[in-house]
Amino acid sequence: MIRWFGWAGGVLFVTSLAVCAWSYFVRFGRPLEPGELGGMWAFIRDAALVTVFACHHSTFARPAAQRWLSAVPAPLTRSVYVWIASALLILMCRLWRPIGGTWYDAEGLRAVVHAATQLGGLALIARAVAGLDPLELAGIRQATGAPARHETLLMTGPYRVVRHPLYLGWMLALFGTAHMTSDRLAFAGLTSLYLVIAVPWEERSLRRSFGQAYSDYQRRVRWRIVPFVY
Repeated sequence: MIRWFGWAGGVLFVTSLAVCAWSYFVRFGRPLEPGELGGMWAFIRDAALVTVFACHHSTFARPAAQRWLSAVPAPLTRSVYVWIASALLILMCRLWRPIGGTWYDAEGLRAVVHAATQLGGLALIARAVAGLDPLELAGIRQATGAPARHETLLMTGPYRVVRHPLYLGWMLALFGTAHMTSDRLAFAGLTSLYLVIAVPWEERSLRRSFGQAYSDYQRRVRWRIVPFVY
């Protein structure tokens, strides 16, 4: 049962990423349907959904949550986290209330520049996650008892420029769209704001895991997400 729980969590993890991508690139690009109100109240509700999702990520990294997770069998700890995070991501996307409105719809050469920006962001995401273990990330390796890979501090490739290239790729892919609707802008802005706020907490965890090696890395690579900005 533990193995099945782990694999099912992995499937749910991949499904949640697909739902998120479809929501942003397809659903959030549509105009309001007849009867949909949109506007500020829709934005407030959507912001609340993102906050719930973000609070889960931040809360589970805190000692109190770690003590709660200690009651869960060790092989399932990561899988439980993945199940909850994936379910919340799907709910956030499915419960998203359309805001309506378009900020710009680029054409011609400008649209090409936007497309190149998005493709660059996606390529950066792919490069940033290439050194990660997908089975461990999805909680499958722990649940199935597969041999654990030695955890290493990534410092090559894009990690030589910024400490969190995955987040930079996320921002480029979302803000780079040639058709910026209010829904896409809200989603990109709210999730990026969370990433900026969460980085210091994440880096404290990395210092606990890697000690002086991560402190030295922070001194070598100054910028967290955006070169010369943050």
